[in-house]
Amino acid sequence: MTTSSADIERIEREAKQFRSEYDVLKKEIEKVIVGNSDIIDGVLCAAFVGGHALLEGVPGLGKTLLIRTLSQALDLDFSRIQFTPDLMPADVVGTTIVIEGEKGHREFQFRKGPIFAQIVLADEVNRATPKTQSALLEAMQEHQVTAAGTTYKMEQPFFVLATQNPLEMEGTYPLPEAQLDRFLIKLDVNYSSRKELRTILDRTTEGYDVEPKKVMDGQTLLKWRKLIREIVVAPHVKDYAIRLVLGTHPGGEYAPETTNRFVRWGSSPRAAQAITLVSKFYALLDGRWNVSYEDVKRAATPALRHRIIPNFDAEAEGKSNDDIVADVIAAAPKVVKDEEFATA
Repeated sequence: MTTSSADIERIEREAKQFRSEYDVLKKEIEKVIVGNSDIIDGVLCAAFVGGHALLEGVPGLGKTLLIRTLSQALDLDFSRIQFTPDLMPADVVGTTIVIEGEKGHREFQFRKGPIFAQIVLADEVNRATPKTQSALLEAMQEHQVTAAGTTYKMEQPFFVLATQNPLEMEGTYPLPEAQLDRFLIKLDVNYSSRKELRTILDRTTEGYDVEPKKVMDGQTLLKWRKLIREIVVAPHVKDYAIRLVLGTHPGGEYAPETTNRFVRWGSSPRAAQAITLVSKFYALLDGRWNVSYEDVKRAATPALRHRIIPNFDAEAEGKSNDDIVADVIAAAPKVVKDEEFATA
């Protein structure tokens, strides 16, 4: 697809407006959240791209607070689901009940569950059983819920922001691979620095109280989603993203030694879609109408880290998924001089 000069000028003009409104939204979140700028960008990326984000970190790092703060800054319906071992699928999607009328006439009626919101916080999602976790699958992928043969569409924009504790913690269940693959990105939330902890203490122990203002509505969010998809990805840059995904497939043509040695299953085609969309977001955030190699590299780790299943050797030698992705990136040349992707 070619982009005319008029389209480029329009995109560049709208990119400046996007950055201005984005900065306002981020500043509202930063009134409450201290540090973790990259994590805030990642969560906002999911919102603007139209995907779902999974935040992993030990308790107390502000994962839930970040998502709740975002919901306060966006004029969207918000729902929080606290995942526990006894939570059932019907507690998430809803259930069919019998309603009795005035003359004794009975009819079935579907009562929608908390999944029917525009922003859904799936809090500590890996503390529920896999059966309950799977209740999110249809809503996350197809933006709909089917119950008793009837399909109910989700109101747009719709996205799920989930938090989870590290799998090594007691009382957690690993998310099914099909569930993980539906998350656009996975964000690892780390400990705060010394300076950030001081600010956190000042805000939480000395009467600091602020309520984020609603600065963006759903229609504006949908407008920016459309603009993000107009950002151009050149064929050779798109091929670079594709080869990064293929580099996670053991035994494949583009798999480095690390992949062949430590990976049991690699990433699905959704990974290539995620890298491309996240790359477009970062390009637009930088005020550009086209995606660069650096945008792709920046998008690769959050888009791939949860889509790789390591083997026993990786666990035995302490090789993390982030380590594997880093090796895949290091081994992939930016340009392959073949077919239509040749640039020289």
